[in-house]
Amino acid sequence: MNNAPQLTFSVLTLFPELLRPFTEEALLGKARDKGLLAYRLIDLRSYAGNKHNKVDDSPYGGGAGMVIRVDVVARALEALSAEGSGTDAPDEVILLTPAGPRFDQRTAEELAGKRHIALLCGRYEGFDARTESLVTRELSLGDFVMMGGEAAAACVMEAVGRLVSGVIGDEASHLQDSFSSGLLDYPEYTRPVSWQGEDVPPELLSGNHAAIERWRRDQALGRTLERRPDLLPHANLTPLDSAALLTLGVSAEQLEVWGAPPPPKVKRKRKRGE
Repeated sequence: MNNAPQLTFSVLTLFPELLRPFTEEALLGKARDKGLLAYRLIDLRSYAGNKHNKVDDSPYGGGAGMVIRVDVVARALEALSAEGSGTDAPDEVILLTPAGPRFDQRTAEELAGKRHIALLCGRYEGFDARTESLVTRELSLGDFVMMGGEAAAACVMEAVGRLVSGVIGDEASHLQDSFSSGLLDYPEYTRPVSWQGEDVPPELLSGNHAAIERWRRDQALGRTLERRPDLLPHANLTPLDSAALLTLGVSAEQLEVWGAPPPPKVKRKRKRGE
């Protein structure tokens, strides 16, 4: 029987203790306890190669701040992949940097099929540019700068880890999440039915499953149109979706630009004698 985890995350960082609680609590911690996920928090200082565990140096050409040395990163990655390290070599070595393409749900779904992902967290002024030759891809959380890559690593681990089979109790639940369908999620309600003058929509109380699913889809379309219309050209829209978007004020010309299918044709009732 193979008891190996389905996915191992190795995080190379100068501050491994920042991430330890994140890997030990909630669903990620439970997934580790079940043997579904594994985490290795690796201190880059262990591979400094000098008695002072110094991993950075001043930049050539001058300038403020310090730069993490490429040879330190190389030694850490070599140790990670070496025979007897306790895990297979990484399928992906990901540099977390604002210069990378934006991390999204499609990337998370792709990475969830890997066996071992190494996440490289920078600090100070970042890594020596030659580090880029050691990675398989770069990823960014968005167009802003943080003090280090640890928070980004936590986001990647949660977004990817939750997609691994068995981590979430309801295997199908993530398929309804925002972005998995290409749309924002529909609004959710629970008890009480009425609260401060706001009632649960009657469609959700009808017991008509087909009507509920259509209501939810229409709500997701409306929310996406209002808040993130940039997602609609990439969503897998249906003819009924096109009909709903027309009622929301989207023009037929815009639907055509988005590549949406035409709405269903309304069947005209025949009059007697025709």
